[in-house]
This record gives sequence, structure tokens and C-alpha cells, in this order.
Amino acid sequence: MSREQASETELKSTDGLTSTLLPPDYRPSEDEDFMNPMQLEYFRQKLLHWKSELLRESSETLESMQQESLAQPDLTDRASMETDRAIELRTRDRERKLISKIDAALERVSDGSYGYCLETDEPISLRRLEARPIATLSLEAQERHERDERLHRDD
Repeated sequence: MSREQASETELKSTDGLTSTLLPPDYRPSEDEDFMNPMQLEYFRQKLLHWKSELLRESSETLESMQQESLAQPDLTDRASMETDRAIELRTRDRERKLISKIDAALERVSDGSYGYCLETDEPISLRRLEARPIATLSLEAQERHERDERLHRDD
């Protein structure tokens, strides 16, 4: 089977979506139709991998916290341990919110709206999506949003 044929092979993924088998070195390019099946599958896999990593780290944190004992004889050690634990829990809470954004992006992949700005319906650049796969706004719309936020914050 040639590389072109392999890229056109469809698979049923674990989330029930029909997906395209990607060549191992595939990267979306501006030369392709925007959000074609290969690009959608590329970003779907990227999002699923990111989510999997976050869930694995979260699981490791829970295991570690369950094994630690707060019964430290030294008050300073105990205070330090509680501070570390609070920081870790805040980090995990941020990651939980990030997982929610990843799930929303995966939903947009499945409904075909992924990669398009929620404000302007214009395509979000591939470079932006590569750097921030959960992006919902184009760079211009995001900058406008941040400018407006700064103006209202100063009031």
C-alpha cells in the first residue's frame, strides 16, 4: 500500500468518529484545504494525546498524595508538605479546566466547527492551532478580546 493510499484509509476510532490513518510524519500545511479530514484527524489525535498525558499526571499525583502522610513530627516539615499539596491541587484544578477545554475542542472536531473562530467564523491559522490546539479565536479576535478586557479592567 502506498503512502497516499494509507493516508486515505479510514478507521473507526475509539470515540466513534471515522478517522483517517495519518502518515507518521504528517504535519498540516497551508497548501491543503483547510480542516480537511487529515487535518481534523491530526488535531483530534493531538488533543487526545494531550488529554491522556494530563489524566496520567493527575493519576500519578493522586497516588503520590495517598501514599504521603501528613503525620510529620516536625511542624515545619508538615507546613511545607501542606503548602506543596495545596500548590499541586491548584495545578490539578487548572488541568481539570484544561481537560474541559480539550473536550470542547474534540466536540468541535466531531461537529466540523474546529479550526474556525467563534467570533468571526474565519479560519484560525494552523500555526496558532499547532501552538494552542484548544484555541477558539483567531489571533486578531483574541488580541481584540484582550484589548477590550484591559480597557474594562482599568475602569
